[in-house]
Amino acid sequence: MPSPKVLIVTGDAAESLEVMYPYQRLKEEGYEVHIAAPSKKKLRFVVHDFEPGYDTYTEKPGYSWDAHIAFADVNPADYAALVIPGGRAPEYIRNDSSCQKIVRHFFEHQKPVAQLCHAGLVLAACGVLKGRRTAAYPALEPDIKAAGAERKGACSRARDCRVRRTEPEEN
Repeated sequence: MPSPKVLIVTGDAAESLEVMYPYQRLKEEGYEVHIAAPSKKKLRFVVHDFEPGYDTYTEKPGYSWDAHIAFADVNPADYAALVIPGGRAPEYIRNDSSCQKIVRHFFEHQKPVAQLCHAGLVLAACGVLKGRRTAAYPALEPDIKAAGAERKGACSRARDCRVRRTEPEEN
């Protein structure tokens, strides 16, 4: 029986660890993992860090890794789950119509989606957050609210990185 496939959608300037850690862990668990990007090429990731004297994070070069497939060539029906890393890649991949098609497929078919840090920008652009709550980088709170969702903290544990439908409170 073939291993289930997981798709990671990302691009240049994604946060190194937010791509590489899920990629390696999913492979360790027996999943076939593909990295998709705007084009099939060597991606260059970054590392964000907080340093004294800065009001926000700094950015340094990170790892390089090959994208296995271009967004336009992805058949989302072939994948069991989706991972969207953060960093700066979400700022521009959210505008890619093929990326949007991929993300919407996962929500329309209620497949698992893990989004990290700044990846909420992609979900907001796809119009899939309304009525949901999700973890996101704190500075994204206005974007998450504008998309009709509620930000519930930042991803501190793997189980917090899922997008959740808001359920009515029980009395």
